[in-house]
Amino acid sequence: MPTRQSRRAPGTPGGRFAVLDPATGEAFDEAPDQRPDELDAVVGRAHEAWRGWRADPAARATALRLAADAVAAAEDELAPLLTREQGKPLAESSAEIARTAARLRYFAELDPGIQPIADGRPVDSEIRWRSLGPVAAIVPWNFPLQLAAAKFAPALAAGNTMVLKPSPFTPLATRLLGAVLSAALPEGVLTIVTGREPLGARLASHPDIRHVTFTGSIPTGRAVARGAADSLARVTLELGGNDAAILLEDVAVERIADRLFWAAFRNCGQVCMAVKRVYAPARLCSDVVEALAQRAKSTVVGAGLDPATQLGPVNNADQLERVERCTDRALADGARAAAGGHRLDGPGFFFAPTILADVPPDSPVVTQEQFGPVLPVLPYGSLDEAVEAANGTGFGLGGSVWGTDLDEAEAVACRMECGTVWINHHAELSLAQPFAGSKQSGVGVAGGPWGLYGNLRPFVVHRPREA
Repeated sequence: MPTRQSRRAPGTPGGRFAVLDPATGEAFDEAPDQRPDELDAVVGRAHEAWRGWRADPAARATALRLAADAVAAAEDELAPLLTREQGKPLAESSAEIARTAARLRYFAELDPGIQPIADGRPVDSEIRWRSLGPVAAIVPWNFPLQLAAAKFAPALAAGNTMVLKPSPFTPLATRLLGAVLSAALPEGVLTIVTGREPLGARLASHPDIRHVTFTGSIPTGRAVARGAADSLARVTLELGGNDAAILLEDVAVERIADRLFWAAFRNCGQVCMAVKRVYAPARLCSDVVEALAQRAKSTVVGAGLDPATQLGPVNNADQLERVERCTDRALADGARAAAGGHRLDGPGFFFAPTILADVPPDSPVVTQEQFGPVLPVLPYGSLDEAVEAANGTGFGLGGSVWGTDLDEAEAVACRMECGTVWINHHAELSLAQPFAGSKQSGVGVAGGPWGLYGNLRPFVVHRPREA
């Protein structure tokens, strides 16, 4: 399988669109605004590349290991660009790039193998695995590289080729990532397309795409599923969350406050599996609010390229308005801002890290996904009440329980209606574990061997033992 050596991202015909720095609110670069009618040629090249890519698993594994090395070596190029367009602190961008490389290495070592079927018949039956063909991924702006790798690493390891579309808010680092990977991957195996709608809708509904993976909002996920249905393509949808953290009566508030705070505020709260609601025992609720508020007030907010910054800006103006709208509604309904509660003066899309107390339980900041640096803390009278409230939304991505008695914490955790639950920490994922939401938080499974098998189809061979 010959490889390309150029690291320059290819140009495209058509227009371009501006990319903003969320720390300033100003445009700092442009990206190609590819047209939907260009996708036929792109998918056609992916189909041609699939013929060679699927044929040699050992060569694929070698290419993915080389790709991981190339990503790690390009950290000094990738991290500043990712921070510039996404807003997160530079250290978080570096961590995202490291995770991208690690995911490539992990899937390079996975082999679906051949599975014999023992059914008592005088026939040797076995399950082999075949790739699907060209697949597509549509990736949001909060972790553009890491979520891209979560989709392309298992897909490529399975022998598929991929067309990847990043968010128009964060296209540049993904294009650079594609250029970096081009030194290790054959032409057409991974193609990055950038542009505004209806590019994503056309990609999801393209008749020659066999699997669509998407991370984003529930309404857009429904639209993706409808588009993919026309060609009966598979879909894997990660549709966000409204993760609840339940604190038990024996919780040591000061001991867990740092972990709980950053479980909610990492990446400016723009994490699908961030803690987005805290339920605390009524007698401890004021202590919890105060401990979190102290940390919010002392957090250094600023541009991600500033080494002193702990919390960057919200990524874009629309999301900033959503965060402000949710917060203003809660305050108007009687909530109290123990910290923050407002935009920060000056340029850029900055919102003060906010801790809300006395929040009505039916406030949108509780029932919906605010996806920003705002955290409501709500009191409960009994554990049954807390569990019912935690489970009382249409979301079911993750959750956590915090306390000293681990047996009690596990018993409560097992009552939570979500795909993943943690005890005394939150949103820490192994590459080897499945990642799936319940209820409206997702369809399908990503991560670990499950992510690999989701990109394969079984092929059953029956052979008689005698001619």
